[in-house]
Amino acid sequence: MEQSILNNLSYGLFVLTANMDGKDNGCIVNTVVQVTLEPIMFSVAVNKANLTCEMIDATKKFTVSILSEDAEFEIYKRFGFQSGRNVDKFADFTECKKVSNGTMAVTAGTNAYISVDVTSQVDLGTHMLFLGTPTEGEILSEVPSATYAYYYAHIKPQPEKSGETADGQTIWKCSFCGYEYIGEELPDDFLCPVCNHPKSYFDVVEKS
Repeated sequence: MEQSILNNLSYGLFVLTANMDGKDNGCIVNTVVQVTLEPIMFSVAVNKANLTCEMIDATKKFTVSILSEDAEFEIYKRFGFQSGRNVDKFADFTECKKVSNGTMAVTAGTNAYISVDVTSQVDLGTHMLFLGTPTEGEILSEVPSATYAYYYAHIKPQPEKSGETADGQTIWKCSFCGYEYIGEELPDDFLCPVCNHPKSYFDVVEKS
């Protein structure tokens, strides 16, 4: 199957938050789905390498804040481009509130939040699928929800080439955000200035 087919699927974007032992954390996901109506149940798939996944696995509670079209890129950077193992993502972040299940709801750039108690889970190998029932929720604004397509078209900074290609130089392109680095070698400790991903995310795309 052509991988490009996946780009035609429609996704929402969410801040998934959890709390464990007094620590708040969250990450950006696009996998929240309402799976039943009576009773209402939600599912979310989370990469098992994420700290948020470990916290939900331990506490069986999470909150989903639905990102809207007025969410700024800084929210995506804070919750999506760094690890909660290394930084406190809620440090100096005031546009949020603690909800009844002990997790944080993000109130900036979101139009609603839903808190969920996990009732079952399925190990998918790289990801854990959590299913649960809602315990609390609130509408925060009437701004439309952001989709993955809207994020790429209107929120994510567009990559800029880092210079003119000279004879013999190589263009390295970030597979995550599209940023281009021009140079014969990409330093081992290089981090993408747009999405903060390492050298392993870069591929050679052109040779002059």
